[in-house]
Amino acid sequence: MNTLIAVNGTLMRGLSLHENITSIGGEFLYETKTEKKYRLYSIDDKYPAMIKDENGESIDVEIYSLPYESLAKLLFKEPPGLVIGKLKTIDGTTMFGVLAEPYLVKDKKEITSFKGWRNYIKSRNL
Repeated sequence: MNTLIAVNGTLMRGLSLHENITSIGGEFLYETKTEKKYRLYSIDDKYPAMIKDENGESIDVEIYSLPYESLAKLLFKEPPGLVIGKLKTIDGTTMFGVLAEPYLVKDKKEITSFKGWRNYIKSRNL
């Protein structure tokens, strides 16, 4: 049995850790945005961290189908401070997503205005 998961950073197609999701059975389905309740931060320009904030914005995400048994495998491949939680997309669908624990973004650069990791890395030529 599979579940949906939204990713917002280096797990996305063409980015550095995309193989971490495809190697455990993740299949890309579509691109969308979160509802307007998230903030995005750069963790030393290596990867993003997204947190929920009632005064946030919509963030670009990719949606994957992932076997339930692969959720833990995915989490263990993620950097410390990133977690699997529930998020809501712009169309109101609730699903799992890669989120950050609040301590991770303390004193980090907020990049919410870019609306997504791809836009941010393009602006920085990373």
